[in-house]
Amino acid sequence: MKLLVITSLKEYQKKVAQIMDLSGISVFSITETIGFKDQHSPNLLDNWFGSGNENFDSVFLFSFTDEEKADKTLLLVKKFNAEDETGFPIHAFILPVDKSTYALA
Repeated sequence: MKLLVITSLKEYQKKVAQIMDLSGISVFSITETIGFKDQHSPNLLDNWFGSGNENFDSVFLFSFTDEEKADKTLLLVKKFNAEDETGFPIHAFILPVDKSTYALA
């Protein structure tokens, strides 16, 4: 089992949901967040959000899924980012889930 985590601008929420659907992921959660980047302070999350001292309405989407669907999602996110020219890429991560009370069907 994998934990798939995606963050993007709120404006991309529907597109990310479409990507997840194309990957066969039909169950996921969404939470809203505000991204902020201050270029003057050291930040471990550099380049997480766009540059500048601005706030960005963003979303986190996450799903517990199998490796095949998570990998397909990453490929589709990479394709989207390669074709998108706004300078605000979608970020996606796959994390291993070592133990769980939940079993994928």
